Amino acid sequence: MKNEKLKDLLEVAIRAGVEAGYEVCEVYNKDFDVEFKDDKSPLTLADKNANKVIESYLDETGFPVLSEEGRDIPYEERKKWDYFWMVDPLDGTKEFVKRNGEFTVNIAFIQNGTPLLGVVVAPVLKDLYFASEQTGAVKVENISMVEDYNVNLDELLKSGSKIPVDNGDDIFRVVGSKSHMTKETEDFIKEFEKEHKNIEIISKGSSLKICMVAEGYADIYPRFAPTMEWDTAAGHAIVKYAGGKVINRETGTSVVYNKENLLNPWFLVTR
Repeated sequence: MKNEKLKDLLEVAIRAGVEAGYEVCEVYNKDFDVEFKDDKSPLTLADKNANKVIESYLDETGFPVLSEEGRDIPYEERKKWDYFWMVDPLDGTKEFVKRNGEFTVNIAFIQNGTPLLGVVVAPVLKDLYFASEQTGAVKVENISMVEDYNVNLDELLKSGSKIPVDNGDDIFRVVGSKSHMTKETEDFIKEFEKEHKNIEIISKGSSLKICMVAEGYADIYPRFAPTMEWDTAAGHAIVKYAGGKVINRETGTSVVYNKENLLNPWFLVTR
């Protein structure tokens, strides 16, 4: 795919992500109800409204969209896709319900199982992450969550910061889930504590954990608990173009997307 086309797609994804962030904030700043899906995971009006906005933009690109809120597309249809969008309109709904701000809007563009570009928006924190081969991985702070967001990629590249950054210390940082820590993950972390004198354990919600590794503020993120492909695809692109990896714990190969079973394997995100 030509670079100019990818640039256009990235701008569409950024606009969709920021405007979805606006919709999320509209719900977050008021009283809201929480529903529960069949798998007992929470669902709010923010998920639904954000998904509607994102799909309205992505549908215009002509590429299919696989979203958490529209997951029931048969594999017989999906397996024919060379390119598609992978979307989580609100990653970290539990953090949203807790009102701690640690949730994100995730949009990735996938080619044959591999993320080509990614956008992660943290609406309350007002942080925008985006990445592609042409731009590298970039973080832009103090993004205004507005209903009609005018994207200028060149301006965002000027105002943003390339990641990773050098945090300038010798502390080994492990980031883990705020809401889904498992015994297997805890045991893995304990092994690192034996190897490293200076180790710090950080808890974070949503795909912000992957972004912390991409930024260089964490060294590794082990995830030995269930996640779905839309939870990681956008963050995968961010860490990939920041020089990191998202590795299948069992095979040692890169995590891939659009499998018949959309459940991710256990994985490690590393710098």
